Amino acid sequence: MDGAATPAKVRTEVQGRIGIITLNDPATLNAAGIELMDGLTAAFDGFVANPDVRAIVLTGEGRGFCSGANLSAGGSRITENPNGPNQALLKVYNPFVSAVRKSPKPLVAAVNGVAAGVGASLALVCDLIVAAESAYFLQAFRRIGLVPDGGATYLLPRLVGKVRAMELTLLGEKLPARTALEWGMINRCVPDAELMPTAMALATQLADGPISLGYTRNLIWASMDAAWHDQVEQEAYVQGDAARTEDAREGIMAFVQKRPAAFKGR
Repeated sequence: MDGAATPAKVRTEVQGRIGIITLNDPATLNAAGIELMDGLTAAFDGFVANPDVRAIVLTGEGRGFCSGANLSAGGSRITENPNGPNQALLKVYNPFVSAVRKSPKPLVAAVNGVAAGVGASLALVCDLIVAAESAYFLQAFRRIGLVPDGGATYLLPRLVGKVRAMELTLLGEKLPARTALEWGMINRCVPDAELMPTAMALATQLADGPISLGYTRNLIWASMDAAWHDQVEQEAYVQGDAARTEDAREGIMAFVQKRPAAFKGR
């Protein structure tokens, strides 16, 4: 296990080939103010750049995953242009979720407790989402006269359909983890004590897999916007890249020799 120096509101560690990012401001249920987001961005960038890390787990310390933007902190929003867009979203939140979408390494969210507002977006932008039975998702923006952000209006209709996305955002009701699983919004709903073991088991499968898993998750993300012809053409190009990797050569050889493949992530 390795420690890494990051801002106090975000904690990182490495277990084997897995980088773990823990939002670490439990007093606010890990509210995503600017300081926490800066730490989260630094932690994510560090793991992406680390060749020994092949999968990333994102979770929260304490009773919540992330309660949303820290509206009670004066520095939670960058000074606004009275006639323009929200600068915090443009300069901090949007660049982070966009970087996660384009990540070369797969991510697993381990959602404990509340995932509200932009906190829900931080979970949903991950590739695999595991939630504790006590967890819930909340689009709380209607309660404060704001609109969903962090990519929520993009992600929710694609994950659960327009009708349910409207219900979640316009009514602002809690969505229990079990219902989120039934709706196809998350991958697993497990007893609270099994949250991190389950997330780590999934991350281990990803970390032990070939480098092509990163290519695959990027193709799936691209497909959410692409036309059929463009997507199948992109598959052909990316398949060419994948075929030239050491992992592909090892995987094919292992298949022929009828043995498990030993992937190296390159």
